[in-house]
Parts: sequence; C-alpha cells; structure tokens
Amino acid sequence: MALVRIAGVSLPQNKRIEAALPYIYGIGWPLSQKILVAVKVDPNKRTSELTEAEVAKIREFIEKNYTVEGSLRSQVTGNIKVKKEIGSYQGLRHIKGLPVRGQRTKTNSRTRRGNVRKTAGSGRRAAAEKT
Repeated sequence: MALVRIAGVSLPQNKRIEAALPYIYGIGWPLSQKILVAVKVDPNKRTSELTEAEVAKIREFIEKNYTVEGSLRSQVTGNIKVKKEIGSYQGLRHIKGLPVRGQRTKTNSRTRRGNVRKTAGSGRRAAAEKT
C-alpha cells in the first residue's frame, strides 16, 4: 500500500503502525495501542505493509470514537477562549503568557516567557567616552 492518510495526516511509511499513529494530533502512544487492540491489527506491522481493509478499519474506528486533529484543536482553543472571557485564574495566565498549571516562574519558565535572561550585572556602567 502506498500513502496512508488518517484524519488528514500522512503517516510515515517505514515506522511500525503503533509508532506512526501518534503523528495524529490527539493520539498518543497509549491510545494508539488501544486502537490497534480494538481493531485487531498487529502493532508490529509497518505502515507500508497494512492492507486497504486494515487502514479503513483504523480510520473508521478513530473517526467514530475520538476527537482528533482540527476539531480537537478548535475545541482546545475554544476552551482557552472561554477561560479568558470569564476571567478565571487560568485565563489570566493565558492572557499574560505565563505558565497556567501552577509551575514556578522564578526559574524554569523559559518556554512560556521566551528565552529572556533578566539578570543584574555588576551595577557599573561603562565609562562615558571623552569628548
């Protein structure tokens, strides 16, 4: 089988299907294992080795039982928007661009704040140039 597309995502050909399914937004490693057990597909099969029927079974199962890709992204965005509108603590953290889930910010919040190093120098300015 050539290109395998599930939920609008092209899965890598040379990986095991168990490792390829997490390329879809909303499906992680544990969920990919559950899906393969439910549709009775061997997790050790490569994506390129899957038959048309197996791909159809996986695609149908995912569409029927899980919210993935675009609809999940819009759902998450909507949830964040609601939190911002009602002015909840988490919403305010989203607005300010700070960590939302209680992480410390004195150190270790580079991902959210950007790599801004705000450290004090020696306090001395460079000597002014002579005129």
